[in-house]
Amino acid sequence: MTTVRTAIVIGGGIAGPVTALALRRAGITATVYEAYPTTASGIGGTLALAPNGVAALRTVGAHEAVTAIATPIDRSALAVGRRRIDMPTLTGVPPLHVVHRAELYQVLHDQAFAEGVPFAYGKRLVDAAQTGDGVTARFEDGSTATADILVGADGIRSTVRGLIDPAAPGPRFTGLLGVEAVARHEVDAEPGTMTFAFGRRGYYLYWPEPGGGTRWGANLPQQRPMSLVEARAVPAEQWLDTLRATYGDDDPGRELAATSNADDLQVVGSLQIMPPVPHWYRDRMMLVGDAAHAPSNSSGQGASLAIESGVQLARCLRDLPDVQAAFAAYVRLRRTRVEKVAARAARINQAKAPGAVARTLMPLLMPLMVRTVLDPEKTVADEQRYVIDWDAPVTAEPALR
Repeated sequence: MTTVRTAIVIGGGIAGPVTALALRRAGITATVYEAYPTTASGIGGTLALAPNGVAALRTVGAHEAVTAIATPIDRSALAVGRRRIDMPTLTGVPPLHVVHRAELYQVLHDQAFAEGVPFAYGKRLVDAAQTGDGVTARFEDGSTATADILVGADGIRSTVRGLIDPAAPGPRFTGLLGVEAVARHEVDAEPGTMTFAFGRRGYYLYWPEPGGGTRWGANLPQQRPMSLVEARAVPAEQWLDTLRATYGDDDPGRELAATSNADDLQVVGSLQIMPPVPHWYRDRMMLVGDAAHAPSNSSGQGASLAIESGVQLARCLRDLPDVQAAFAAYVRLRRTRVEKVAARAARINQAKAPGAVARTLMPLLMPLMVRTVLDPEKTVADEQRYVIDWDAPVTAEPALR
């Protein structure tokens, strides 16, 4: 049985509230500290929740509220030029769900708050001091907080990661920038179908939007990274002009760009990934979610893996009385899985901007690709069928940090 009774959770995005909920179910009182002065309502584009992510949400009692605001996707297709081919589906799993990040955040925040999780805003972490039996967080406003452990759920630019290991790597630029919009154009696809399209100058994906129109996301090739602030400083009309120039030769990319409204455009900034992080924990500080593992959005697993990690950390702390043993067990349960997903997504990224020869060959190779490298039983079955057994006890085993 755990000796941990209190936890500081740094970061109030997706991983933070889930981790706090899971810790409460493990008998640990957690408080979430968020750097921004208010909730993140209205911020962010659309993200995917894979079946394994929804299964992890079930553990903290949030799955029904989340799926109620999401759009289920149970079919997918691949398109190159005018060639389109349906992709095989993975049997025996619920559908993928796409959800607005802001709405997902709000549901998780409300669930945690309703269950008694305290949230403190305007608390930007600057340092943490550890003792033999606790850790004290120091915030930019001069305030402090003390608990048995500190959990860094503070995203891809994590402050906690740097406190654990000053030499830790930072995020890497994928060479792509994300833009999202809802077009008035109605694509020729059944509801619940997501199409992955390789245009002449860029990759994009789309699906019919409930209520009309087509939601689509574009990955624009980009020479240098831009922060979210820099990207949003560019006028939306300018981004829309870029989309129309990039996808003007594509079908339906041309129509999607032409019928999108600048007022509804969401620029999500340069897409970043985390390389393997050598040390996920030190003493009484631990990382969860994107702070430790942020695969490319190509994986469709970023949010789901973050949710899983919060649940698994709580299991380990619940069952193992020694903090170091619990942290080591958590890394053992998570590292191999998340790094395998990240490697798969990295391979997909390489195909998002194919050269002229590859674009010519892709329509011919598509049927073979669907039967081999895109076969879900061979690529994502283990990822999506993964379910955390909350009731199963965690045992301590030696593991590398």
